Amino acid sequence: MANRVYGYQGYRGYQYETSPKKIQPEYEPTVSESKKKTTKSVNKKDVERKQENKVKTPVKKISREELNKKMKLVCYIAFGFAVLFTISYRNSIINEKFTQKENLKVELSEIQKVNEQLEVGIENELNLTNVESMAKDKLGMGKLNNSQKVYISLPKKEYVEVTAEGIKQSSNQPFYQVIIEKIKSIFIH
Repeated sequence: MANRVYGYQGYRGYQYETSPKKIQPEYEPTVSESKKKTTKSVNKKDVERKQENKVKTPVKKISREELNKKMKLVCYIAFGFAVLFTISYRNSIINEKFTQKENLKVELSEIQKVNEQLEVGIENELNLTNVESMAKDKLGMGKLNNSQKVYISLPKKEYVEVTAEGIKQSSNQPFYQVIIEKIKSIFIH
């Protein structure tokens, strides 16, 4: 029966074909047998026995050495994970600091640009021609002419003496009055 194949019937040397469609089963169940299998009732006792068999299966005990080996393996894996986590955390901190540094560089360049623009603006405002035009326009000032010049004559007397301590102003007061004034200035301040 195994040699029966639908379709091509030429080669009969190989008994089993690879296609499941070409192989015909040697046994075909009858209708009464298939109904018996589907209508078979399940006993409660059978179910309870199966559950007891599942529960009563012996659990394989692990020896101390195997447990220690597994614990060492878990510890090594945890240690490796911790090392990798530390390295990645450190790299993330380095990246954050680098971006902060780059942001600060950008801010610095912007501030320097603004500072240079302000310096140019100040130089333009302090230009002598601008100062002169502002004095004429806003303050009504003009250049000095000969009618505004007044000459005075001063006596050739020196009012300042130069000493080793520094410049000393000379006064026409008597000696004792100068001492009294210095004492007063010490107590007042």
